Amino acid sequence: MRVETAQRAAPLMSGQVIRHSLMATPLAVREALGQLFHHPALQSFGPTTRDTAEIVLAEVLNNIVEHAYGGHGGHITVQVEVLADRLLCQIHDGGRPMPGLELPQGQLRRLRDDDLPEGGFGWHLIRSLARDLAYVRRQDLNTFSFRVDASQ
Repeated sequence: MRVETAQRAAPLMSGQVIRHSLMATPLAVREALGQLFHHPALQSFGPTTRDTAEIVLAEVLNNIVEHAYGGHGGHITVQVEVLADRLLCQIHDGGRPMPGLELPQGQLRRLRDDDLPEGGFGWHLIRSLARDLAYVRRQDLNTFSFRVDASQ
């Protein structure tokens, strides 16, 4: 696991890029989230912004572990660009492509109180909390990106 920080030329503290490399396992995801969200560059954001970004990133990374790699491990890289008013996140993995090469719609299905599923809410959360979602598959590499705006 490796965390790097690159400084881009910018007049404010904005422009810092945090890169994190991890194995596609549940434990590595948990450790990566802890390291990323304790990074000093992210501490300038309020807890609501950090929590929102962490929820979205956790859902995305856990989906990669479970679905793209099928629980068999692999490699994931995360890049978070810190700007004054938002976070831009980009995730790369070499797992299986998204079905139909498209992002899931994240529609909630009708639920009964006596039959609540354990999962199936991730894409709804991702689509509800993040902006500018994008997915591309190029040469056996998945790239997913999103934006989280700073809370007022």
